[in-house]
Amino acid sequence: MTQSPTGVSAQRDLFAAYRQTPGVADELFDASGQMRPVWRRFVERFSRLSPEDIQARFERGNQYLRDAGVFYRQYSNDPLTERDWPLSHIPVILHEEEWEHICEGLTQRADLLERVMADLYGPGQLVSDGHLPAELIARSPQWLRPMVGVQPRGGHYLHFIAFEIGRSPDGSWFVLGDRTQAPSGAGFALENRMATGRIFPERFPRAHIHRLAGFFSAFRDAMEDLASPSFKHPRVSGILTPGPSNDTYYEHTYIARYLGMMLLEGEDIVVENGEAMVRTIEGLQPLGMLWRRIDASFADPLEFNPHSQIGTPGLMEAVRTGHLAMANALGSGVLEMRAMMAFMPRISEVLTGASLRLPNIATWWCGGAAERAYVHDNAQNMLISPADAVNLPFDLGATTALGGEFRGTAMGSIADWLDREGDRLVGQEAVTLSTTPAWQEDGAGGGSVVPKPMTVRVFAARTSSGWKFMKGGYARIGRSGDSTALAMQRGGSVADVWVVSDRPLTRHATQSDRDESYLRVSPGTLPARAADNLFWLGRYVERFEDAARLVRAYHLRLAATDNRGDARLKSVRAYLAGFGINLEEPLPHALIARIVAARGCAMRVRDRFSTDGLLALGDLLKTARRMTKTVQPGDDCARAMSVLVRKIAGISGLVHENMYRSSGWRFLSFGRALERADAVAAFLAEFADPGAPDGSLDLAVEVGDSIITHQRRYRVETSRNAVVDLLALDADNPRALLFQIRELRRHAEALPHAHEHGRPSALLRAILPLEAGLACAAPQDVSSQRLIEIRAELAGISDLLSSIYLR
Repeated sequence: MTQSPTGVSAQRDLFAAYRQTPGVADELFDASGQMRPVWRRFVERFSRLSPEDIQARFERGNQYLRDAGVFYRQYSNDPLTERDWPLSHIPVILHEEEWEHICEGLTQRADLLERVMADLYGPGQLVSDGHLPAELIARSPQWLRPMVGVQPRGGHYLHFIAFEIGRSPDGSWFVLGDRTQAPSGAGFALENRMATGRIFPERFPRAHIHRLAGFFSAFRDAMEDLASPSFKHPRVSGILTPGPSNDTYYEHTYIARYLGMMLLEGEDIVVENGEAMVRTIEGLQPLGMLWRRIDASFADPLEFNPHSQIGTPGLMEAVRTGHLAMANALGSGVLEMRAMMAFMPRISEVLTGASLRLPNIATWWCGGAAERAYVHDNAQNMLISPADAVNLPFDLGATTALGGEFRGTAMGSIADWLDREGDRLVGQEAVTLSTTPAWQEDGAGGGSVVPKPMTVRVFAARTSSGWKFMKGGYARIGRSGDSTALAMQRGGSVADVWVVSDRPLTRHATQSDRDESYLRVSPGTLPARAADNLFWLGRYVERFEDAARLVRAYHLRLAATDNRGDARLKSVRAYLAGFGINLEEPLPHALIARIVAARGCAMRVRDRFSTDGLLALGDLLKTARRMTKTVQPGDDCARAMSVLVRKIAGISGLVHENMYRSSGWRFLSFGRALERADAVAAFLAEFADPGAPDGSLDLAVEVGDSIITHQRRYRVETSRNAVVDLLALDADNPRALLFQIRELRRHAEALPHAHEHGRPSALLRAILPLEAGLACAAPQDVSSQRLIEIRAELAGISDLLSSIYLR
């Protein structure tokens, strides 16, 4: 046994490399160099773990995140580029009493931000009285003039905000930034907690950690209250996302699933007569509330940024008329300006008569032309001219400003610098972030605990009883020795934040726990865009499988004949060329493009599609891309196609066995059935044609995955009538045309408005005659020309579905 420098007796000293940096606050040690009591039990238990235990535990956490599909979007030319979630496995631990102190200070700040917002878009008293420079507000791209004078429905501008906080060298906390536009990270905090629960599953610490779920349920209730309190009929609420290319898109989908809300993009919403409506498969549905996760300037191209392609024209009008509540209000990004922090201490005294309980980082602002440039300091709140800049009571020599640099500028030349550069410049005191324990691998399968810079993000939600804070959840961790690399795009990571109690915490029963009755909630309204993506997801998956089976059949025959001039091979090449597939490529790139298209559709409906299905699509794509580098024509390619066919069959099985039979499943299944029916009609018209090369009928049976069924049912050599009967007219064969058309009819009957005024809908009226005709047909009636006509009828059914439900 060795004695750790922390005072903890342990088998191994994993904290031997841990050295508190002089003059820098640390989470493990207090200002006197003593271990904070809240860490002692965790350190003692962690130090007892062997290297193998630690690696196994960390891998359990990582595996959970991979299995759950947690990722972040890395900015690149590929909009689908994803990276594994960078979890820092050791949590940040804070005592509940310290957390309460933090939240008390941030409650004051949240109320202050609300009052500032109300003034900026209301009477403007802060500007007119000189407490805020007019040009600071007017020149901000986040200050949206159309919001002036608009009273938000519900009476509040801010509903969900976050604060970036850090610990100062004396151990106290201060605010590094306010997040009021569309703060991210809350959903990721839940996943951080799930992952760390896999890493540290013991009763201690789990029983002592405050839970996160109550925070979200309280906010969901508040949003539901906002959606339709003053309307006769209920209105839906949703989360407005920029879409899959956004770096936090996963979080948007996760929260939408978790809260049971619709995930909407700008194109899902239309504004008519000042009312926001959601385009759904049942028609336009009134929208009462939006949790906005896009920058406000992109929300409405008519009144804000005209180049925006992710917003909704007229959305501002819906807010102005009071028909739509928005969390947070449009224009709230103005509060995030760094320069705004310079004025907050003074504004707090003016509006509330009290100082800020949690101070800002020291901030100043230089604005205006040379003759009226001034600097505000958060300590003195001074207004000075460039001529007086030499008398500034603080050193600007090591800070960076927007629009230029103070770096290395002598105090005597600041006035000249302002004359030359002073337009709209912000500076902040150079901050050395506090540190927290984090694991650092040594490259040999082991590692140690070292201090890394960190900030904590604190989330607050407005509820009927006031601001409710998430108790922990999210910290950003930088690289050792680099306090500027906190962002994940620059190599930073994230950690769970545990707010712990000295005693085990009891789980408070919810209303649903106390109520023995229950209400089965509907799966919810399906937006037309989501239905469209599910429909095409089904089509692309089936389109890939059909093509892969044909490519496999081609290479099997190529291996058997070694003759590219074989009539059957020439026929298959020509047939697939008509669909853009080049068989001169062993694994055609057009085949991979179909997987990419399917995955793209699945990503657009991530809130409604199985995580396992998404991961399986990603695995299929990786496998296919890897094969393109090695696969050879003939048997090798045939085996490769078999692997891909099995993988795509697994994805289809996941959908069929596990996906809830909601409207979304029906659109996906409708797409699959339509695509399979079209594919069967197409290859029968080609390979069951009387003029097709010898052996084409066998190829059709093989591609139709019906060899065994054909042998058991007909017990003769392949003939056209037998093949057409099996693959076109057999209602019990899932590969048959009639079977798939009956599937189309079943799904169409389950869709909204399937019957109108006692008569079948237009979609059913297109399907029923086709089904009846095939049910009554004999094999000799189904000529190649009739099959071509059936393909045209299927295309018409597709167009009808789109015109009725997907627009």
